[in-house]
Amino acid sequence: MSTVRLTTAQAIVRYLSVQYSERDGNRRRLVPGMFGIFGHGNVAAVGQALEEHGEGLTYLQARNEQSMVHTASAFAKASRRLATLACTSSIGPGATNMVTGAALATINRLPVLLLPGDIYATRRQGPVLQQLEHPLAGDVSVNDAFRPVSRFFDRISRPEQLLTALPEAMRVLTSPEEAGAVVLALPQDIQAEAYDFPERFFAERTWQVRRPVPDQASIEAVAELLAGARRPLIIAGGGVIYSEAEAELEALAESHGIPVAETFGGKGAVRRQAWWGLGGLGLEGNPACNQIAAEADVILCVGTRLTDFATASQSLFQHPDVRFAAINVCDRDAHKQGAIPVVADAREALRALDAALSARGVTPSERYRAEVSERRDRWEVERDAALHGDHEAGMTQGRLIGVMQDSAQAGDTIIAAAGGPPGDLLKVWDATGGRACHLEFGYSCMGYELPAALGVRMAQPEGEVVSFIGDGTFLMSPSEIVTAVQEGLKITLVISENHGFQVIRRLQMLRAGREFGNEFRARRGDASGDGALAGGRLEGDYLSLDLAKVAEGLGATAFRVSTPEETRDALARARELDGPVVIVAETVPHVDLPGSGAWWDVAPSEVSGDELVRKLRAEYEADRERLQRYYG
Repeated sequence: MSTVRLTTAQAIVRYLSVQYSERDGNRRRLVPGMFGIFGHGNVAAVGQALEEHGEGLTYLQARNEQSMVHTASAFAKASRRLATLACTSSIGPGATNMVTGAALATINRLPVLLLPGDIYATRRQGPVLQQLEHPLAGDVSVNDAFRPVSRFFDRISRPEQLLTALPEAMRVLTSPEEAGAVVLALPQDIQAEAYDFPERFFAERTWQVRRPVPDQASIEAVAELLAGARRPLIIAGGGVIYSEAEAELEALAESHGIPVAETFGGKGAVRRQAWWGLGGLGLEGNPACNQIAAEADVILCVGTRLTDFATASQSLFQHPDVRFAAINVCDRDAHKQGAIPVVADAREALRALDAALSARGVTPSERYRAEVSERRDRWEVERDAALHGDHEAGMTQGRLIGVMQDSAQAGDTIIAAAGGPPGDLLKVWDATGGRACHLEFGYSCMGYELPAALGVRMAQPEGEVVSFIGDGTFLMSPSEIVTAVQEGLKITLVISENHGFQVIRRLQMLRAGREFGNEFRARRGDASGDGALAGGRLEGDYLSLDLAKVAEGLGATAFRVSTPEETRDALARARELDGPVVIVAETVPHVDLPGSGAWWDVAPSEVSGDELVRKLRAEYEADRERLQRYYG
């Protein structure tokens, strides 16, 4: 058996450069590139390996370790989970900076490969600079923090362990059921240690991304349930998009008259205007969709894990005899809500279910169609007013979204992930006609949006890529603008400048009755003493910040706008420019889109000296008793 002597790091680089994924006959590189920030924990080994052996694995320079994981996640999502990027860091803070990104990827079932540096395996050096000296376990390092947020974790303490660890990592990355963060912790000394690897280990390998087929008995059971429904509803999640099942979803809805609601992950599963396309569901959904959901007697969940935002904390579905069915590649998710489970690929299951319903002669109910259409039309009038109506105080966030909507073209993608933007887009964005909407709200991770734009652009060369964020999110991590400049990535960042964390202020007002600590204000002038700890609240004037200058300083072209006309012009100019563009849009605080009509289980304080808080607690307890249900 012929062998080749390589270090651990060199073997990883060579192995990744010959891995492919394939689904439905479409073959592509599984890991075409590696993001990295180097320190002494990875520069002399992984960095050296990329320099010498990285011709088939493009190295990409990031500014923040968390951000590079977000970019990899967005790239994976935009690639329908058929490709991802690797991320390497040094030991210590570089490694733990990636934990948040790993959590987002795992929670949202997005494949990413993380290669954090780790402390020495030999221990000859004594404790190193970033070492956690655990009093009860000598083999624990800070990298163990990855374990609960990874789908697969391994610490490579010998080079030959790669012979089993790397294939397992690729298996998880390409598994529809198990996708998430894969972490191979790399002790600094072992990265540079050599081993005689079999040559055949580095032969090209193609990983087939399976489409699990449904059990016919399960399909028949769900078809029988739907055939007897008077008010059926489909909830489309991200699994519809990952499995490329949009056409099958539309065929089922059209042929059998079943309206479709979308979760955050499923936004865009409905690609064309139709009476059965209801839009966003749940806490940040639209009221028409939620009214239909509240009265549905049979609900088919497709590719969704049903978080509290979708179910309104188990309060949304109020039909006394509501029944659930679920299509999901994950067995656990298919059983939620006491559903009849179909554990299968969404495309294959929807095809089979369509055939089973056709065999039973299930056709649309004209009465139900008329009711759904009437509610949908009423919401459209309300939506149009929110997106195009003027406000005496200036441009609202809704009006800003309206301008972006009117400017969007087929092939464009808009991105949002935390705060008010993703909820607003779920509620009002029209993602039909090829205007994609990339919402990653499963982990509600501020800081995802800008690096995600890089990942989407890398996966999607055509069309505009617009990241829509608040000023609070932008201030957390603007640094990846530099990466966009360096790589010549054409992205547009639209910042709604409303002076703080306004969506949390809104929740605070609903559940605590007073605002505290969420707006970007100066400390009140009546504080006693000197310095930040002298007392007084943050209730002075709004801070005067120039986010456009920040963006310009990082290399972007920046515009500052305050009217719909200026915004429209800036978006048109951005479409013609190369590289990153930042549009800072001044918006009116405290003006929200119409409510969803949904309830959310966020409890006010049970004990308080404030009469208003006590009143809100009493209302909350009454609502919880009245609305929250068990569906098992």
